[in-house]
Amino acid sequence: MPDIATLPAANASEERPRPGDSYVQSFARGLAVIRSFDARAPQQTLTEVAQRTGLTRAGARRILLTLEGLGYVSSQGRQFSLTPKILDLGFAYLSSLPLWNLAEPVMEKLVEEVKESCSAAVLDGADIVYVLRIPTHKIMSINLGIGSRLPAACTSMGRTLLAELDAASLDARLARHPLVAHTAHTLTDPARWKAELARVRQQGWCLVDQELEEGLVSLSVPIRDRSGRAIAAMNISGQVARTSARHMVEQFLPRLQAASAQISQMLQMKP
Repeated sequence: MPDIATLPAANASEERPRPGDSYVQSFARGLAVIRSFDARAPQQTLTEVAQRTGLTRAGARRILLTLEGLGYVSSQGRQFSLTPKILDLGFAYLSSLPLWNLAEPVMEKLVEEVKESCSAAVLDGADIVYVLRIPTHKIMSINLGIGSRLPAACTSMGRTLLAELDAASLDARLARHPLVAHTAHTLTDPARWKAELARVRQQGWCLVDQELEEGLVSLSVPIRDRSGRAIAAMNISGQVARTSARHMVEQFLPRLQAASAQISQMLQMKP
């Protein structure tokens, strides 16, 4: 199942240095340490944190002890781990926007109707970040939650949002983040990929059939603000074994579009 553990840890050495007095390197390193903890590494030693972030042991130690003093990290013996207080950072973002409170009841009703999971995500660099997820109650479900990241290029919500970008922006993204095959179905040819985005832009929705993981199908539409800008995407996802791509488009697309329109309308009415 795709989850946050399938993605590489943040690596400070991969970040390009940003010149200028406005760039606070120690703060950036602190964020890299926080991001180094994930489902694959919920607990780490000082050495492991240093390796995963590209920091020296001394630098990683100072940051970990600072985070521990602030209550965002706890330690037990040689092992460090994040505390629930770290959720405050994400909650500050979620609570600053009205979208998520408006979207949740609409998405819950949609899940009741289609009996499949529904999620909302925003674009962040090469990834989408899940900001809201309403899972369906099934024995087999996709292990994703708020804050999970997935590659935008081969996900329905990612393509829905990428389709809003102009050609120059897409070319720049491809130069920084080449297309990667996750399954035998993944589009990796840039020309075909851009053609698919053009189709998504024209039709206003996106279907991704087993490009991220075998057996996983997903259908997505944009959520728009009062200016018409796509500020997020919403999807329905499920397993091909129980929900075919064709069935998803025929049966779920009208409901998904109606839910998205309702959320967009409520968002546009907010002062």
